[in-house]
Amino acid sequence: MEEFIAKFTLDFIEKDRWKFITDGLQITLLVTILAVFFGILIGMIVAIIRCAHDQMDPTRIKGFPKFILKLINTVVKLYVTVIRGTPVLVQLLIMYFIIMVSNDSKITVAVVTFSINSGAYVSEIFRGGIMALDKGQMEAGRSLGLNYIQTMIYIILPQAFKSVQPALCNELIALLKETSICGYIGLNELTRGGDIIRGTTFDALLPLFTVALIYLILVLGLTAIFARLERRLRASDNR
Repeated sequence: MEEFIAKFTLDFIEKDRWKFITDGLQITLLVTILAVFFGILIGMIVAIIRCAHDQMDPTRIKGFPKFILKLINTVVKLYVTVIRGTPVLVQLLIMYFIIMVSNDSKITVAVVTFSINSGAYVSEIFRGGIMALDKGQMEAGRSLGLNYIQTMIYIILPQAFKSVQPALCNELIALLKETSICGYIGLNELTRGGDIIRGTTFDALLPLFTVALIYLILVLGLTAIFARLERRLRASDNR
């Protein structure tokens, strides 16, 4: 017991080393929250574009608008293919050392990278949920005088969200854990904070297990939140 207390004091109490954990946790949560927000936004836009192309009515859309829609669909499809086909770590390094090399904010680089990466996966999640809905939903919206975008926002997406909610939860959890690679660009997030303590005290057990425990608690918390949300959505369906 005395040995454990001595190691705990060395790892966390002396020189306020616990701040490496708390400061790193703040950065991890900040990057995750911002990346989730922008990732969902990007994903929804890409999903709407791809679904608009897949559901395009040749009798209504012709000429230049049809060409533009096909061109935009090709671009976003290439985006999804490239992002899903390359490791997020490589994307982060490319963004930091090549594309955003003049940017001094490592947090901005991380947020942009993870937003773009998450957007590709979220777009496929939403696209699957949208395409799974009955085509009559879109026709009903158009018959009420709504255009395609309005029908998507007010009728299609709310229903699609209910079906894709578990997949979105998994994507959020994966994104949270993926932020642990930010240490490769020198961002002192949670994992790097624990590693800094390990490198300073030469004790790996407590710092790394503490980091792992914090990630586990965060994941369990997110899982509980989404499970409660899912129950509420189901309850609303039964009313």
